[in-house]
Amino acid sequence: MPSTSGGDQEVELTGGTANRGLVLRVGHTVRRPRQPAADAVHALLRHLESVGFDGAPRYQGEDDDGREVLSYIDGDVPTAPHPPWALTDDALVSVAALLRRYHEAVKSFDPTSHAWPTSVPFPYGGSLVTHNDPNLDNVVFRDGRAVALIDFDLASPGSALWDVALAARLWVPLRDPADVPAELPARARDRLRRFADAYGLARRERERMPAAVLATHTWCYDIIREGAEHGRPGYQHYWTPSAQEHDARGRRWLEGNLDALKTALR
Repeated sequence: MPSTSGGDQEVELTGGTANRGLVLRVGHTVRRPRQPAADAVHALLRHLESVGFDGAPRYQGEDDDGREVLSYIDGDVPTAPHPPWALTDDALVSVAALLRRYHEAVKSFDPTSHAWPTSVPFPYGGSLVTHNDPNLDNVVFRDGRAVALIDFDLASPGSALWDVALAARLWVPLRDPADVPAELPARARDRLRRFADAYGLARRERERMPAAVLATHTWCYDIIREGAEHGRPGYQHYWTPSAQEHDARGRRWLEGNLDALKTALR
């Protein structure tokens, strides 16, 4: 592997879709391709640093190759195949608590002067800048507890409900039993309630959450499909016939279980 001028080796970090193979660790930093809406994300990261939120990388500028430089956060990231500890109830609850801490930290950030890479669909928008991609490989753990969010490339103004629905779909997880570890489908409703309780989701939002989860499913797969259609290699690599079947199965399962999920959240 090529080395930097300081002698540190560049080590590829696995996980992710859009930047697959392009995110590298160099010593105590991470080097990533600069994204079109990078200025907005950098402003967000600077705000999080200014308010003392320790659950996100620090933006450190760009290197000589034009890549953005972020601080490296030590810990474990549950990339696929996901380790059993990542789908325990303790891990689930800690992700909800981390997401709540992030939302509290970002409340005082004004997003209006920035151009963001994505937009949240009606009626789930708002002024709170949501992470929008709290996938398993975008959360750092230490000792089995979620401590940091990484990869803010899809962040944009949204709402707490939207981010909670995104995270719950991925971490409960809420999808067809054929795509879930055998021990989890029977516990989906219980784990959904645990997640909402750990986050502290208000009662008025719980009624809306199942529909929001379905909306996040559509939104996420639309981003992947459109990325593949526009020739982005990471998305093209992901958007296989198998992934398209996974999308269809997940959508059918959510549509058929909206009432059950709503009951679980009461």
